[in-house]
Amino acid sequence: MATAPDEVESQKRAAAERALELLRPGTIVGVGTGSTARYFIDGLGRRVREGLTVSAVVTSDESRRLAAAAGIPIIDRIDGGLDLAVDGADEIDPAINCIKGRGGALLREKIVAHASRRFVLVADERKLVGRLGRGPVPIEILPFLWEATSRSIESLGGRPELRMAAGEPARTDNGNLVLDTSFGVVDAGLGMALHGIPGVIEHGLFFGMAKAAIIGLAAGIRVIGEL
Repeated sequence: MATAPDEVESQKRAAAERALELLRPGTIVGVGTGSTARYFIDGLGRRVREGLTVSAVVTSDESRRLAAAAGIPIIDRIDGGLDLAVDGADEIDPAINCIKGRGGALLREKIVAHASRRFVLVADERKLVGRLGRGPVPIEILPFLWEATSRSIESLGGRPELRMAAGEPARTDNGNLVLDTSFGVVDAGLGMALHGIPGVIEHGLFFGMAKAAIIGLAAGIRVIGEL
């Protein structure tokens, strides 16, 4: 049975609130993009107004706008790594591998996750899957000869569809295109193969990157991995 919309939002909010407990004074935190990340940004802004001193690296223009409106200090350069990154996911498997990028920010999200000492996912229980690949894998590609790139992805068994918005090809904040691609098998090997295709900038497969996932449930919170 499908989860009611109000319950879904409650689960997202609960997961984000639990992630806020990971913040400490002076934390440099990577802030994700999407519906669950928005709850984290709202809560982070509240903590800042209460006196918590943090700095945030944002993963999209949308998150930058929300963070700035919430009064969160934003930085675009770091000398070392980030202490923490918190972001949502489209699918999460039992090993905390995930698919991300259906919100269009996958490249910056992966850069931030890779630069973080601790990458934590926040999501509602609908995002839990037994195996990745229930939905398409977003793949960010260069616009130049994008059809050729698409054909190369097809040669890996994918069924790419160009993401559209208002009747035009959707553009990421980086000015690139996105191919939402269904595959029969989704694993780390697929990610490596995609990186071997000229024109592919990044894909939404995040294998071995997250330390933990905080999942909002109808009756509380479930933590997978170690916070």
